[in-house]
Amino acid sequence: MFHSFTIILSISALFSYVNHKWLRMPTTIGLMLMAMVLAVPMGLLEIYNPDVFHQACQIVLEINFKTFLLDVILSTLLFAGALHVKIRDLSRERASVLAFATVGVLISTVVTGFLLFYAFQFIGYPVQLVYCLLFGALISPTDPIAVLAILKEANVAKSLETKIAGESLFNDGVGVVVFVSILGFTGDMESAGVTEVLSLFAEEALGGIAYGLALGYLGYLLIRSIRDDPKIEVLLSLAIVLGGYALASLIHVSGPLAMVITGLFIGNKLNTDIFDQASKEHLRLFWEILDEVLNAFLFVLIGLEILTISFENYFFVAGVLTIVITLFTRWLSVFSTYKLIGSGGDPHPTRTVLILTWGGLRGAISVALALSVPVFEHRELLVFITYGVVVFSIVVQGLSIKSLVQKLDLSPS
Repeated sequence: MFHSFTIILSISALFSYVNHKWLRMPTTIGLMLMAMVLAVPMGLLEIYNPDVFHQACQIVLEINFKTFLLDVILSTLLFAGALHVKIRDLSRERASVLAFATVGVLISTVVTGFLLFYAFQFIGYPVQLVYCLLFGALISPTDPIAVLAILKEANVAKSLETKIAGESLFNDGVGVVVFVSILGFTGDMESAGVTEVLSLFAEEALGGIAYGLALGYLGYLLIRSIRDDPKIEVLLSLAIVLGGYALASLIHVSGPLAMVITGLFIGNKLNTDIFDQASKEHLRLFWEILDEVLNAFLFVLIGLEILTISFENYFFVAGVLTIVITLFTRWLSVFSTYKLIGSGGDPHPTRTVLILTWGGLRGAISVALALSVPVFEHRELLVFITYGVVVFSIVVQGLSIKSLVQKLDLSPS
């Protein structure tokens, strides 16, 4: 595993250099595309040199994607992303963010699940409704890792940026909770009643928020008490994130939601006069660098993950249908939610809905959740369509979001 880690990290560094010097694409997109291009000749080795191909696959498989993302680096990525979001800005868009992260996710999950169920029946490869709903749950949340990385490149208006960033940070945790809740129905249907599912949802989501507040306050007190050594402040913040995330799984609350709340709390406390300038610079620089390094590694791993995905010819038809369905349900959930809460004085609600739809990127979390689905007859199909939606989302939507913002005139005035 250590050898695999060092190889992929070295590839990430090389690709980052190439992208910075020549390609000039958004870092996450450039690295993922180069990794996918690299995977093509590696895939051809299966025909001409199977031994080398299997060794290449083993490098990727040694780093268990699900475990690496959900159990190792997700906490740091969410905390780092939330650290730079101002509560003042988030408060102005709180109705939109809350509605998109809850109602929007639920609408998208249900509609995606049912449309996919009938689409698969139409092409002659029926899949159980519960697994279609499971796909709806894992694909509905926008990925904060992908969204925040792309937003750095897109010059959107501040209010719109806050809506997209805030939604992606919170609906990630909500989406994971919905996914886990539906996953209970894939086993013994009678053992997972509605009451149990709602109880689990409340425990995970509300418990995660409360735990995040407590953890953030504790972290703030500890960091504030060390004013003469920024290195210890950085170490404390890392311990709060990693240790706090590990404890969240033991007490059965949502770790992703807890990390978002903790990051928001500590990040906004950093803006006060309590912390000196050296402390602020050290903490922000550390988490910014760590965020960039882990993002580079993660998106190269996403690109190389294509080597491990099995597929049949009809998977491509299913993949195209799924992309269309997920785009439609994203638009429907955003439009419905926006109608429900009102536009709040937005002068261009139609344009905003279009940007929120197109800017709702899916990313690594969806792939990790798909890989965590227990083995069933159509599991490989579910993994393939998830990967297809993620690649389309990051590459096509990610590369075009800046042009769309400019075309719709939604850049800062």
